[in-house]
Amino acid sequence: MAICDVCGADESLPYRCSRCGGTFCSNHRLPENHNCTGLSDWDDPAGVFESSFDSSVSNQRSSSGLLDSLTGTGGVFSYFRGNVTYLFLALMWLTFLAQLTLGSLGFRGLTSNLFYLTSVHPEYVWTWVTSIFAHGGFYHIVGNSIVLFFFGPPVERYIGSRKFTVLFLVSGMLAGLAQIASSMVLSPGIPTAVVGASGAIMAILGVLTVLNPGLKIYLYFILPVPLWLFTIGFAGISVFFFVNQSADGVAHFAHLIGLVIGLAYGERVKGKRNVPSEMSIGGGMRRGPGGPGRGRF
Repeated sequence: MAICDVCGADESLPYRCSRCGGTFCSNHRLPENHNCTGLSDWDDPAGVFESSFDSSVSNQRSSSGLLDSLTGTGGVFSYFRGNVTYLFLALMWLTFLAQLTLGSLGFRGLTSNLFYLTSVHPEYVWTWVTSIFAHGGFYHIVGNSIVLFFFGPPVERYIGSRKFTVLFLVSGMLAGLAQIASSMVLSPGIPTAVVGASGAIMAILGVLTVLNPGLKIYLYFILPVPLWLFTIGFAGISVFFFVNQSADGVAHFAHLIGLVIGLAYGERVKGKRNVPSEMSIGGGMRRGPGGPGRGRF
């Protein structure tokens, strides 16, 4: 028996929205009746077929800017709508593969200039983005991939793919730049480089913590911990190591900046619709109106 995301009614024949992934009863199956996030992504018919009978369609489309032309219906990235999390995962591993390839060929300087956000060359603006997808080692990217794989989809479904993309990229860039800036102030003259999606992923974790603080995650697949406690513990560890200027090679300040951005954004968007009440490996997600959820991490 499924549960409607809006009213919480038991539904033996539920409707699953292909736009937002939610489960609904017959009364709330239409997108406009369950405040579907896909409504904000939908672009007018010009993305599906050309229509010359109404000039307002083309005028609206042309005024929406480059982002709409890329992500709107018919745009290049419209095919990833609802799956941006997995697109980012693929980009992370492709970037890591490019790092390994260039490094094995002896192009270490090129690898640094392409993928590392550094205090020596912060004006290399492309590294503000590429450094998010680059990583410092196999275990680094595996850890970030696990967190993004489990926590990214529910946040993306809640806020929509377009806003999720902006959240991920902006928080990742700001976290990296903040880490570089803090290093330049606290350790002037010492070159610093930053790579990794940790700042962006911490923002996602922050959003989910606000939306469902009681969600249970399983540390090392064994120890059940509520998400709010995990977030507080992780933040406390990051603060401790940052204040003590630990030389462990971890960008603790970037983690904190990403988490703060996520918490702030979560407060802004919470309450618009229900969030997953249960998460498990391979079993998808169950949604319901109340109660703490479960997750594996």
